[in-house]
This record gives sequence, C-alpha cells and structure tokens, in this order.
Amino acid sequence: MTEPTPSSTTAPADTAAPIVVAIDGPAGSGKSSVSKAAAVRLGYGFLDTGAAYRALAWHALAHGADTSDASAVLDVFGDFDYAISLDTDDRWVRVGETDVTTAIREPRVTDAVSGVARVAPVRKAVNELFRRLVASSGLPGVVVEGRDITTVVYPDAPVRILLTAAPEVRAARRSKELTNQDAAAVAAALHRRDAADSTVVDFLTAAPGVEVVDSTHLDFEQTVDAVLSVVETTMGARDGR
Repeated sequence: MTEPTPSSTTAPADTAAPIVVAIDGPAGSGKSSVSKAAAVRLGYGFLDTGAAYRALAWHALAHGADTSDASAVLDVFGDFDYAISLDTDDRWVRVGETDVTTAIREPRVTDAVSGVARVAPVRKAVNELFRRLVASSGLPGVVVEGRDITTVVYPDAPVRILLTAAPEVRAARRSKELTNQDAAAVAAALHRRDAADSTVVDFLTAAPGVEVVDSTHLDFEQTVDAVLSVVETTMGARDGR
C-alpha cells in the first residue's frame, strides 16, 4: 500500500507564519486543559493533536477495523476526512460530516488510540497535516499540544515545553475528570497508555532546549502561569529583551 498523504493546505504568501508554542507530556499531565488556557491568555489558537488520533480510532472502529492491525489502520486512513477547530471559544472535531467532538472521548476510543498512533506512516502523514493546519490558520500563534510535538512535529518551535507530573498525581487528576469510572481502573488504563505510547515516542524526557514544567505540586492556575512564564522568558530571550 502506498504511504498515506494528507490533503495539502498552505498559508497565504503574505501571511507571517504563526508563532508555535509546542507542549509535550504524558497522559493525565493536564496538557490539553493547560495548553488551552495558555492559548486563551496569549490570544493564540489551540491545536489538540491527540484529537486526530482519537478521531482516526473512532473512524476505524466505525468501519469495524482492527486497530491493532497496521494494515487495517492504513486502509481506513485512506478515506479519513478530518477537520478540527483551532478556536479556543468554538471547539469541534469532525470526520467527514460527522461531529465527533464528544464521541472521541469515549472509553472504547481511548482504548484504541495507541493502536492507530503507533503506525509510522500514519504518524508521518498526520504530523504533516498538523503543520499545514497551523500554517494556514492565519493566527498570530498556536499552542500545539500532544506527544512528540517538541521533538518531531515542531523541533524548531521557538517555545518547547515538557509538561509532566508524578504518575500517581496524573492518575488522580484523570480519575477526577472521568467521574463515571473507577479510580483503580483509570490508573491502570493510564499505565497501559503510557507503556504503549512509550514504544513509539519518548514523552517523559526533555530533549535539548525543551523546558520542563513539573505540575506535581502545582494547581491548575499555577501550572498555566508556569507555562506562560516559560513563553515570556523564551520569547523575550529570542527577541533580545
């Protein structure tokens, strides 16, 4: 099978490229909520890259595909028509004409995400799609969060942050978000997700030039402030301030 290729989107020639704030981190570290809050305060757009893999997992399940089979994943990726909003005030995810914003958060989809995300040709094509989405956004900046964002998707971003926390803290936070699930089950699922994803990307070690924000002992607002402090310091240094 030929390697999948995402649809091409380019930014207008007279539009400056958006500033990218790249945020990596493991499941339960608060990447999405913290990144979105930081984007709001910066006046930037927000790209949840994990939503693409969740949407692909949903798409694969909708087609009855075995998400542990790379060939099956590549087959369904061929007609994966994906769209996502970068607007912090109007969040949506679509596959074709179907709004899957809520559906991609279902446990069955979460369990299938690692299977689709580990297919190398899919990751390469989706990463290219992320870059095109940001480049064509027309926004002054975009906070991009997910896995391997600081090392693979945007290794040259002016601001690169690894947001992390102790495993037990991440599990407790995720359990609090998923009020209808048993805490032990959530912790076990988080551990499985980390173990599966660690075979594809290293999301616990900061690459050279990546700033670490450890939120183990920080509340939500303190974590957002810490991220914004890194942005301000890094951009200030870059601009000679």
